[in-house]
Amino acid sequence: MSSTSLPFGNPMTSEEVVQITKDTNYGTWRYQKGWSPMHIVDAEGCYLIDANGKRYLDFSSQLMCSNLGHKNQVVIDSIKKQAEDLAYAMPGYATNARAELSKLLLEVLPKGINKFFFTTSGTDANEAAFKIARMYTGKTKIISRYRSYHGSTSSSIAATGDPRRWPMEPRGKAQGVIFAPEAHCYKCPLKHSYPDCGLACADYIEHMIRNESDVAAVLVEPIVGTNGVIVPPKGYMQKLRKICDENGVLLIADEVMAGWGRTGEWFAMDLWGVTPDILTTAKGITSAYVPLGLCATSEKIGDFFQDNYFAHGHTYEAHPMTLLPAVATINEMKRLKLVERAKELEPFVHEKLVALKAKHPSIGEIRGHGLFWAVDLVKNQKTKEPFNTYADKISGKALLVDQIAGKCLAEGMTIQAWVSHFVIAPPLIVTKEEIEWGINLLDKWLHLADEQCMPTEEPASTSVTSDA
Repeated sequence: MSSTSLPFGNPMTSEEVVQITKDTNYGTWRYQKGWSPMHIVDAEGCYLIDANGKRYLDFSSQLMCSNLGHKNQVVIDSIKKQAEDLAYAMPGYATNARAELSKLLLEVLPKGINKFFFTTSGTDANEAAFKIARMYTGKTKIISRYRSYHGSTSSSIAATGDPRRWPMEPRGKAQGVIFAPEAHCYKCPLKHSYPDCGLACADYIEHMIRNESDVAAVLVEPIVGTNGVIVPPKGYMQKLRKICDENGVLLIADEVMAGWGRTGEWFAMDLWGVTPDILTTAKGITSAYVPLGLCATSEKIGDFFQDNYFAHGHTYEAHPMTLLPAVATINEMKRLKLVERAKELEPFVHEKLVALKAKHPSIGEIRGHGLFWAVDLVKNQKTKEPFNTYADKISGKALLVDQIAGKCLAEGMTIQAWVSHFVIAPPLIVTKEEIEWGINLLDKWLHLADEQCMPTEEPASTSVTSDA
């Protein structure tokens, strides 16, 4: 393998880079035994490049965050400029970058969201949102949903429904966090059928609010991210907004993954014309070139703190090195018309995935919006039984989706796999040819799942979710 030249250290071979990483670093969300991270040395456009010079199509934008793709020169230049002009200022100061970004946010965020607290990640943004909601309402409880991920720090992991919370229990539990059923029509946790259900999953949240009391906020990913790109049915978000208003409860939209053009709108909540009380985001705000998160609130919440103590803050809040790259990212997204482009490419991706599903009995459903899609694998299309479960993931059992993702990696594509589905979310600059190549590669290796399918007694209906 080639050696890697470090600008402030001695050259190391690729083997040494991997070995010291394994020996001294924690691999996240995994058993440490057997971890052997791939050594990436470069990236450009929609591709990653390893130490041997091999290129990989980044078919999930790393962690669904590299929306602009890699090596956008405008963003790189903004990092250099800010480092030269003002590398740091404590949160109590105003800076040019802070003002420029705030003006741009007023243009792209849902109307009525106009007061900002800057963080360094999505989990920090959610921590801020919970505190703000509790301070504003004087209430305690947060209602989250089971198919959700909201971060890894104390309160955000406690508000996470997926199994990453389980190993932390009972300490991973937080006072006042309770869980509601997800809005997942394909595998309805209430065993109803839409639209005859009348949106029972939303009604259940109202039942919880009225019977729990002391509820400060309902927390949702407008389109669930890692846990399956779950698109709520028509009318769900509008009904949830109405329920929150009628019961004096805030609505928090976690757009860490679904925001920044990913769904063909600036933010997923724009798909339904619904404005939350608090919107949290990160990832695509800088296309992950630097770590930045945002907790943005409505004007009424901002007004409350004119005469009430705002009890939150940290050293790196509104760090200028994170803010100017966000300005550059938003301007680049506008210049390249990437939000519009994600919407324009949606029918193309939809068509390709419908064709993929028709070929493979292992695909239960495809669902998504814009350039944000899931391919859900099942043993049996009729029973909808997945190949693996959350319990399998936490126990360390080998997962079928990881095996398929490994085959794709060997042929030059990275794709996010989680429990029993894949997340397809390439950079918003992706071409049709790259999309087709990536889906064709997945097609090639899905036979590994097809071979383990159970026969169905009757043909299953095509199940596709893409219409909000």
